[in-house]
Order: sequence, then structure tokens, then C-alpha cells
Amino acid sequence: MSTDKEKLNQLTAKVDELAAILNKTSQELHSVSAQLKALAGTPVSQPPPVPTQAATAPPVPHETGSKQRSVDDIRMSFPEELEARLSFEEKGDYIIIKPKQFLGSENFAKIASAVRGMGGEYISAGKDSHFRVPKQKA
Repeated sequence: MSTDKEKLNQLTAKVDELAAILNKTSQELHSVSAQLKALAGTPVSQPPPVPTQAATAPPVPHETGSKQRSVDDIRMSFPEELEARLSFEEKGDYIIIKPKQFLGSENFAKIASAVRGMGGEYISAGKDSHFRVPKQKA
């Protein structure tokens, strides 16, 4: 039974990784498209949302020149409806993200995917379970 659960956890982690990669790839393609349109002199418009499962995951933030992340940087990585369900706190070298209420499997998966995309992880510790994202960007 435990090996089945381990396999399921591994598969879930892979699906989350793929969703984050697809989301980032989509964002990069939109950026390249905007640059090409700018070079061609075509007005740039916002792309319509893509109705796929990967598009429902929170966006993976693009790397910036800064090496440190703040609570606000992490908070802004989540859609408003998810952000409202989470609390954010700095602790040492990490930003701790805790749910304020039950998330449900779909919201949990979205948050886990976004956190993994930022180099973070989920810490399962009963009532003290939380997500943590390193302040230092990789």
C-alpha cells in the first residue's frame, strides 16, 4: 500500500512539474510573440487565456536581477482567490506559506505547483504543515 502511495506522490509531483514547465513555456512564447510583433510594427495585444489544465496553475514568476525574494514577491505569484486563503511569513532563509482554511485538492495542487516552480517545497507536519520557498533565488 505504501509503495502505491509513493508512486502516486511521485506521479503527482511529475504532473505538477510538467504543468509549471508548460506554464512557463507558454509565458515565454507570448513574450517572444510580443517581441516579434513589435519588430514587425504590429500592435501588441494581450493573449487570450488558454483553456487548458496547465493554464489554471498560478504563473511561475520570471527571474529578475534581484537574488532575494520578499513576502510580497511570493504573495503576488498567486491569483487573488488563492492568496486570500494563505498566510505568508518570513522565517530565516525561507518564506513560509500556510493555508488559512481547507484548500481542497485542486487548490492544493495549484499552490504546490507554483511553490515548486519557485524552488520551494511542501513540508508535511500535521497541523504545522506548510509550504516554504527559499528567499534566495536559485
